[in-house]
Amino acid sequence: MKRRAFIAASALPLLGCERTPPDGNTLHGAFTGIVHTRGHRLRDPQTQPPSSTHRTRVLVLGGGVAGLAAARALRQQGVDDLALLELEDEAGGNSRGGQVGGIACPLGAHYLPVPGDNAREVQDLLEELGLRQRVAGRWAYDERTLCHSPQERLFFQDEWQEGLLPLQGVGEATLAQYRRFAETVQQASTAAKYTIPISKVPPALVQASLDAMTFEAWLDQHDLTDTHLRWYLGYCCRDDYGAGIARVSAWAGLHYFASRHGFHAPGTEPHTDPVAHDGGVLTWPDGNGWLTRRLATPLGDRLRTGRTVTRIASHRHGVEVDAVVEATGQTERWRAERAIVALPLFVAARVLAEPSDAVRRAAAQAQYAPWLVANIHLRAPLHDRPGAPPSWDNVLYGSQGLGYVDAMHQSLRPVPGATVLTWYRALGDMPDGRRALLEQPWTHWRDEALRELRTAHPDLGAKASRMDITRYGHAMAIPVPGTRTSAALQALRDRPADAWQRLWLAHSDLAGYSVFEEAFTLGHRAGLATARAGL
Repeated sequence: MKRRAFIAASALPLLGCERTPPDGNTLHGAFTGIVHTRGHRLRDPQTQPPSSTHRTRVLVLGGGVAGLAAARALRQQGVDDLALLELEDEAGGNSRGGQVGGIACPLGAHYLPVPGDNAREVQDLLEELGLRQRVAGRWAYDERTLCHSPQERLFFQDEWQEGLLPLQGVGEATLAQYRRFAETVQQASTAAKYTIPISKVPPALVQASLDAMTFEAWLDQHDLTDTHLRWYLGYCCRDDYGAGIARVSAWAGLHYFASRHGFHAPGTEPHTDPVAHDGGVLTWPDGNGWLTRRLATPLGDRLRTGRTVTRIASHRHGVEVDAVVEATGQTERWRAERAIVALPLFVAARVLAEPSDAVRRAAAQAQYAPWLVANIHLRAPLHDRPGAPPSWDNVLYGSQGLGYVDAMHQSLRPVPGATVLTWYRALGDMPDGRRALLEQPWTHWRDEALRELRTAHPDLGAKASRMDITRYGHAMAIPVPGTRTSAALQALRDRPADAWQRLWLAHSDLAGYSVFEEAFTLGHRAGLATARAGL
């Protein structure tokens, strides 16, 4: 995903009503969506005797994409005696949606690429939801959910251009570097297989060498130094991994392109892969929240939100879990035959009574990117600069943010009106980014968003009526060098269960990076294995 797959720390709801001096417009806003004090409870756990005890056959711990996928797989196998415990007040993790001013918008991940054949579990989900079907012997996707054109544009050299690769007015030297990078991506695809999900294919030897260095070092090694190319590659890495070319591995940088749509340099024919998908994306006004709500709804009262898991213990005869009920502050104890731990590795390492060496090592190796998502309600359409027309994804060249998506882009209304722009910023490259995210006031991040977007939209402040900001302290695992070939992660992927097969791990962290397909596949696998172990 771009901005696809984000448990963890964020912020208490803090209401604000502040003036934006450049426009004199009163702009209301709040920190919404995540309550950071719940996750921070694990920093200094305080034990208290449980006030109630519950029993169920299977517990799912964590209601992100992996946990919801695990619960679905259990139900498909006939396991209805289950409970899912989720930290926040709504399931979905960083694939949740919300509303601002009555308009649906994403609170995190905002689209799903049309999955390739390696992600058959995701394909089956889309078929179940009616989003894909056989037409004349070929798979067709619901046109209402495929992203409408125009899809992407870039504000570059004071006007908008189609696509996100800087092209307008660049010289021949830049275009030559684009062509050279396209060739290296094609060579990488030929030398080794890049797939999503990665758990189905072990890394090749050449990929191990790529995983040993940063993407920046690899670009240096290949004399790919063009400023425009490096900006674009940095944007892609921050968009998918939360950090730029100086932090992610060369394997991750190439995987971004080689696992999906490749890299098409202007003036050249794109390389085609007969088994690759067509590069389309599925999106909804509320982003991937549309998907997670449909995964959560069938659970009914089996979904228990506002539960902070503080202890997980397994033994030969079952599993025991303690969780704080946030609404009352009391601890409840759950006993089950088996449990699926769909929690980030750094959380699992804290709450497991006896974490394995692989869990400890993998948690110690993991690095996470903080993220910020700002939803800006507009009373009226913005004036536009010359060039390409308003698009679904709108990015500003050279900016620290990742641009914005328009929540009403999929609408068929004949005349533009009020909408919500969702602006993203990854802080994986920012020193002490997590601390800044937590400690800076709402007004700071409001001004950051307005300052950046006014470059292309000077009238933004005057037309914005509200800005709600969601903060993710540990949004996604960053695939730094050593992640793809991590022996600890490989051990957890190969054997995600404990010695008694009472606990199964399932989270995108096991893949080393965060996208919907990885999380869903790992969760689905854990659900199937848990159900079959109990037969």
